[in-house]
Amino acid sequence: MKLYVLTLFFASTTILFGQKPDSLTVSQIKRLEEIATQDVPKNAPGIATGIVSNGQIIYEKVAGFADLKDSTLITKDSRFNIASNGKQFTALAILVLIDEKKIKLTDDIRKYLPTIYSKINSKITIENLLTHTSGIRDVYDLWSLQGFTWWKYTFSNKDVLRLIEKQEELNFKPSTKYLYSNTNYILLAMITEKVTGKSFVAYTNDLFRKLNMPNTSFEDDYTKIRGPIAKAYFNFDTWKNYNWIWNVYGDGNIFSTLADQIRWEQILQGQVKCDIKRQIIEKSQQLTDYSSIKNYGYGLEFSTYKGLNYTFHEGATGAWKATVIRFQSKNTSIVTLTNTGKATPNTQTRQMADVVFNLKSNDTYLVTKPTKIGNFVSEEDMIGLYQTDDNFTFQFEKRDSILYLKRIGRNDVKLEREADNILHQTFDPDFKQEFKKNGKGEMTVTAYYTSHSPYTLTKHIYDWKGFNYQALKGKFINSETNVSVEIKFISDKSYEVKIGDKNSTKGLLISPTKLLVDNYVFDIDNNSTLFLSSDRIQRVKFLRVN
Repeated sequence: MKLYVLTLFFASTTILFGQKPDSLTVSQIKRLEEIATQDVPKNAPGIATGIVSNGQIIYEKVAGFADLKDSTLITKDSRFNIASNGKQFTALAILVLIDEKKIKLTDDIRKYLPTIYSKINSKITIENLLTHTSGIRDVYDLWSLQGFTWWKYTFSNKDVLRLIEKQEELNFKPSTKYLYSNTNYILLAMITEKVTGKSFVAYTNDLFRKLNMPNTSFEDDYTKIRGPIAKAYFNFDTWKNYNWIWNVYGDGNIFSTLADQIRWEQILQGQVKCDIKRQIIEKSQQLTDYSSIKNYGYGLEFSTYKGLNYTFHEGATGAWKATVIRFQSKNTSIVTLTNTGKATPNTQTRQMADVVFNLKSNDTYLVTKPTKIGNFVSEEDMIGLYQTDDNFTFQFEKRDSILYLKRIGRNDVKLEREADNILHQTFDPDFKQEFKKNGKGEMTVTAYYTSHSPYTLTKHIYDWKGFNYQALKGKFINSETNVSVEIKFISDKSYEVKIGDKNSTKGLLISPTKLLVDNYVFDIDNNSTLFLSSDRIQRVKFLRVN
């Protein structure tokens, strides 16, 4: 049975296949409709989403426009950029090569890419790339450090290799930590090309042919991307499209359709056959063989959602976003593709899971407020700088008798007291802050909210007596990126910092050896060396030149 629903507010199609009385109820279908279309207003880009259970499509929805200029509607055959969701297919290509005994998980990547990291003695394996345990820095963060807005350029994998060839150090010793880095999967694509003698696009196109996914392909030449494309749109008072001129591949830059992505889920669930060995397909959904990392495997993250084990991945590049979540114990997958900057498919897809599995609201599974009121803490004792081990920072200060929370890159938040040791945001009371001392006698603050688990920051008090604030001023250079950092002292613990060609910005000295600048943290070594860290680049070394 097929049911088509057309609304007056936006173009949309709902298809329910093989519905059984005990699968989705009428109320569930109605709620799924609301979730799928919540960010698709009239005359707007939209969404393509589907639910596959035991190999059957139990729900499918498309809504909105693929092209606002010619009023082309999104269909299940519209091609979206699914971004990092393509990592699972890069990993599949590696698994096929392993099965053919052309490579091994334990191979050092410099066997195939001998021009990189010649000064690193530690082994960097193919498995390290797959599981993001290589320590290799993310090229997008390196480009950002250099001042490049990456999507304004037509970079290629050759540009990636040239940048990585200049890197002499890693974020950390391989196999000791997990840190997501797109570079890992770009290098996997390069290794695939070295081993096969084919372009990565040609090699993976053959894999997609074997999977019967004819409208899925990585792209290495933006001028040759096949249609029909669901063009990406942001909304700044009006919907605005932009030109896609990107040629880097392996980590993403893969275009696909809802129809192809649903077929992939049906293959994974064992109900549709393909020309790739079943054991390879099954292996692709497991953790790798030798890694101690248990949260990332072959292009997939492993975690739990409201008590259910699941695998998932998110993809985002500009206004194109994609999410896939798989509950293996229930043999059910949910896929969402969007071409609108307004949509949040990571949230929407999980909301759909709530409906399908009758799961309760977030606050049922999360601690969203303090369990009890503690000892009274004065505002004077609350004031100060609090940090996590990874340098996430809260700063509490008092202005005109009002307490404010300051966070780097965020607007200041006005607070008010709720109880003896508990504050909350004035205009969002669900955001609570609980103050108490830990076992070391240090003041801590724990932040609570309805959408995340609590996290705790610790107040650090340093002895600044006799500290020379002027000693840090000067110019520093990183040879791996040719980026300079210039620092000028302003007053107290404030500095003016200029990174490369970017405009100067404010830096805050939060300890005698740590300077915060926008989203960067500089660790200071005797005022002669700075180590810059951000999300996906760690301890990038800058040496003083004057």
